[in-house]
Amino acid sequence: MRIFVDDIRTPKTKGDWIIVRSYEEAIRIIKERGFPSFISFDHDLGMKNGGIAKSGYDLAKWIVNADIEKEIDIPVDFSFNVHSANPVGKKNIEDLLNRYLKFKFPQRGKR
Repeated sequence: MRIFVDDIRTPKTKGDWIIVRSYEEAIRIIKERGFPSFISFDHDLGMKNGGIAKSGYDLAKWIVNADIEKEIDIPVDFSFNVHSANPVGKKNIEDLLNRYLKFKFPQRGKR
């Protein structure tokens, strides 16, 4: 299963994408269907109730915390991409997930 998180865009490639438009929808899908093998993140996920909606970075933080708390289990073959046009948001998501995955799976970097 692959998840594409973006409030507006759709994936450029065909395939078995599950397109989600919000932080809340992404969490619901992960809880209902299990953790995906791949997530493509956007950072800015639009507006909600007159304010800024939770971001792709918020989702990445939830993923890390939920894995630590054993609410989910990130598989060793999990990979991700950040397709966001927000360079700071993109770097924040990449840095957080890369650091956590290196911590959780130290053997992944030793190939």
